[in-house]
Amino acid sequence: MNTERTDLEARAARHAALGDPARLRIVDLLTLGDLAPRELQDRLGMPSNLVAHHLSVLEREGMILRRRSEADRRRSYVHLVPGAFEQLGPSTSAAARRVLFVCTANSARSQLAAQLWAQRSPIPAASAGTHPAAAIAAGAIATAERHGLPLPEAAPQLLADVAADTDLIITVCDAAHEELGSDALHWSVPDPVPSGTDAAFDAAYDDLATRIESLAMRVSAA
Repeated sequence: MNTERTDLEARAARHAALGDPARLRIVDLLTLGDLAPRELQDRLGMPSNLVAHHLSVLEREGMILRRRSEADRRRSYVHLVPGAFEQLGPSTSAAARRVLFVCTANSARSQLAAQLWAQRSPIPAASAGTHPAAAIAAGAIATAERHGLPLPEAAPQLLADVAADTDLIITVCDAAHEELGSDALHWSVPDPVPSGTDAAFDAAYDDLATRIESLAMRVSAA
């Protein structure tokens, strides 16, 4: 827990350093190439002492490095630290033996989610419903076909018949989440079935694909 707090504090400090428009502009300029402090001063239209202050803040937070010129040793160049900004986003991760996607009917969102997951992660996935329908929704099948996503031919399944204690459960509809409680992860994905339109099913597909693309990088095999 102490390590977690330290990591959070370090991330917060880097965010705070980037909260100043001048420092953010310096980072933007350095993204394109290395610059000498005097070059930064000219581009920013800022006095040298203020540029030095901003560089010191960025250096303190481990975002920039300075190197002496090989030609003129009185001159230095500033460059971004490789990977310095990779840890600024969310850092929470999880481990799972299997990911189980759950919606009410197990006829659309959870089916699509499980197959999308299978394309993006080696960790097994399954789907189930709190009140499974008789068949997968025709709109879900059509959407999967439009995106080249294979869907199983098996009928929707009851959650109690599928779930294991070691599953990482993700509810993909509000009704299922509110029925099961807050222990599961939850994605509030609008139900495309009531409208039945291609647009509604494609919107659900895109929402799930985006979320899975992000989560798959944060879940490791247990």
